[in-house]
Amino acid sequence: MRDLNQSIIKFNYDQNFTDDDFYVSKSNEHIFNLLNKWPKWDKNFLNIIGEKFSGKTHLINIFIKKFKGFKFNSNSISDNDLLKIKIHQNIILEDLNENIDEKLLYSLFNIIDLENKYIIVTSDKPIVDIGFSLIDLKSRAKNFILQNIDKPDDNLIFALILKNLSDRQISIDKKLVDFIIKRIDRSYSKIFDFIYKVDELSLKRKKAIDFKIIKEALGE
Repeated sequence: MRDLNQSIIKFNYDQNFTDDDFYVSKSNEHIFNLLNKWPKWDKNFLNIIGEKFSGKTHLINIFIKKFKGFKFNSNSISDNDLLKIKIHQNIILEDLNENIDEKLLYSLFNIIDLENKYIIVTSDKPIVDIGFSLIDLKSRAKNFILQNIDKPDDNLIFALILKNLSDRQISIDKKLVDFIIKRIDRSYSKIFDFIYKVDELSLKRKKAIDFKIIKEALGE
């Protein structure tokens, strides 16, 4: 663990971590900065878009810790939730998809608008691309600020690999990380799949991570 921390300091990656252990890079800093500018947004409706493991929930939790808010998942939205939001200024709806109750969602958006609240919706794809049946809901979706979490850049991949391996008490040489970065798919899901596989292989072989284990985890 000590060696890993020294590597992060040596390559100047520690300065990009927030107090909440979130790594800010070119892939996500535009959203991180926008959230920190609350309530000085152009609109009260914000949609954060990103694939699984891209950090949407992490960003939301940092926001709630700083500005407070009520968070619930789109798969469990109910009439009771619409009552609960009355006492909150910031509302967060996570993992929006086509399976949501559209009438409840439309009612939620109306409350946000009428009571001048703020809402952050997270989703895998832009809210304007979700195939809503209600015409009025489609219209409401156009009122959102759309913010995409971009594919991870080299710095973010480096940080994700080091951080997640350190959580598993595994240190790794920088040259091995550089080797991984050049070959791995620029997908958050693929990166986390790789971390799981390389850890599993290392434990199974009872040996430190080396080029052979890395290549196998990458499917080479």
